[in-house]
Amino acid sequence: MTVSQAPHPSVAALLQGSGRVPQAPHAWLNARRGAALERANALSVPTTRDEEWRFTDVSPLTRVAFHTAQGATRVAPADLASLRIPEATIHLTFIDGVFARELSSAHGLAEGVIVTDLASALDARSAELEPHLAKLAHYERDVFVALNTAWLHDGAYIRVAGDRVCDGPVHLLFVSTQKETVSHPRTLIVLEPGAQATVVEEYVALDAADTYFSNAVTEVVVHENACLRHAKLQREARGAFHIGQCAVALAKDARYESDTVTLGARISRNDIRVVQQGEGAECRIDGLTLIGGRQLADTHTAIEHAQPNGRSRQLNKCIVADAAHAVFNGKILVRPGAQLTDSAQQSRNLLLSAKAHVDTKPQLEIFADDVKCAHGATVGQLDPEQLFYLRSRGLAEARARNLLTYAFGAEVIDRLPVASLVERLERVVLEQTQTPE
Repeated sequence: MTVSQAPHPSVAALLQGSGRVPQAPHAWLNARRGAALERANALSVPTTRDEEWRFTDVSPLTRVAFHTAQGATRVAPADLASLRIPEATIHLTFIDGVFARELSSAHGLAEGVIVTDLASALDARSAELEPHLAKLAHYERDVFVALNTAWLHDGAYIRVAGDRVCDGPVHLLFVSTQKETVSHPRTLIVLEPGAQATVVEEYVALDAADTYFSNAVTEVVVHENACLRHAKLQREARGAFHIGQCAVALAKDARYESDTVTLGARISRNDIRVVQQGEGAECRIDGLTLIGGRQLADTHTAIEHAQPNGRSRQLNKCIVADAAHAVFNGKILVRPGAQLTDSAQQSRNLLLSAKAHVDTKPQLEIFADDVKCAHGATVGQLDPEQLFYLRSRGLAEARARNLLTYAFGAEVIDRLPVASLVERLERVVLEQTQTPE
């Protein structure tokens, strides 16, 4: 495929090992891939001079010669046993961005429920995908979405028919095994009117020392009166880069619940954009970031109320240790005519060291006059009075600090929609917040 201009040097650095853009038998998909590549060539990798990225320097991305995975890595089921979610009878596994059928199971699907890899869906269900795929996540102004769309090939496709319920959570497991590789997983979730589902996206590495790049995009369509509970767990290797985008469209009286937990990666960015397209739609977006060392984790969210009677709730928490840096930018936009909107947003941040750093920016933009909107942000350390209370009850200072730190994060973890996932993350948080006695 030819393009009309040479890419910006920063984009060329990311493209150098990507190979050719894949081709499909569907003209609509090839057109979207081509348009996305044109936009990628017209854009550049963002820098701290860009307002939306001013706290997040992703230039280290351009200094690694990433390439697509060379051959399939053999992963035994036993290697993934500890990552399985017992409640999930449906799970799709991807190794270095490529669907691993032998490590996946989508048997016993209820009538009207489709869970499959995206490449197979593009072959067998092209007409279903065309109205939604690469339509919600806008590649026109985001270079990472543009790159994902240009190399769009593998990922997951979930569709639940009207008034159907997907029994048990669907687990999408993205595993990285090869150093200096780049993957562009794409997930499309469509819930038809009255449908219900729970989906867990999880990103992990088998080698904690690996450097690689996960560039993930998820698109979600929730039709009238449907409900999706969506959890994302990012536990990439400490040397990895993770850029994640999630675009959500809500129809009349639809409900979307999002829980995001960020633990891994050297540099990570998570963008969630929700548009209330129908009256009475609701969303809840919760997030927990727990980082240390020299990690940088950036969370950007945007909730757009475009119709009346919308409701949104957001709680974002960051626990930052050592010399790590967390960023939160949350925007709530109330369009003209979106009367009776009820929206609340909270950003709460806990610093565990003198070198820990948080930049938080909750925002409200309101263009309707009959609304109920509020936001707030706090940044601080552990409460001395609470520490004193626990120590007065016989706890050592280190244990009291561990307990209070864990309790700060547990508020978000306890809201996750899968019990075993809650238990697993509780153990992880306890381990990562331990300080010597």
